[in-house]
Amino acid sequence: MTFLGESTYWYLARGSGLVSLVLFTVAFSLGLLTAGRVSSRRWPRFVTESLHRSISLSSLIFLTVHVASVVLDTYVSIGILEVFVPFVGSYKPMYLGLGAIALDLILVLALTGVLRTRMPYRAWRLIHWAAYISWPVAVVHTIGIGTDQLWSLITIGASVAVVLGCGSLRVVSLRRRSL
Repeated sequence: MTFLGESTYWYLARGSGLVSLVLFTVAFSLGLLTAGRVSSRRWPRFVTESLHRSISLSSLIFLTVHVASVVLDTYVSIGILEVFVPFVGSYKPMYLGLGAIALDLILVLALTGVLRTRMPYRAWRLIHWAAYISWPVAVVHTIGIGTDQLWSLITIGASVAVVLGCGSLRVVSLRRRSL
């Protein structure tokens, strides 16, 4: 994309990465609410589940753009291997490796989401616990590799706050059901 300028892929990588994190935050939060069976008459559970699936798909699209633009960007040499195999790259290997772990887990989550009706529920649920690893790993990846602006730190802070709030609602909902 040299016709748009040398830094086009760099901006595309950063923008799509942050949008992807925000969408994954919303998808993860909706998953927490679904698992906690949080619902009301005005907001039935099927709406939360449907939004969770739709936003998860949208986040995968932005994640694909993020990965492609990172590989195509010439500012830093990151190849396809570094994208999928943790800790083999030379550029910020710790944080790039965490991004690879998050990506690999997210791909497993997406694949099992598609295959959900073809696999035992317990297996799907067990695999879906990987979301509890992938989301915070993605957050640490974002902080370590792509935050040099205040607005990006604010976005990450808001994402963490949303997940903590939804996690709290899930815990409260599960406790109420067990009483």
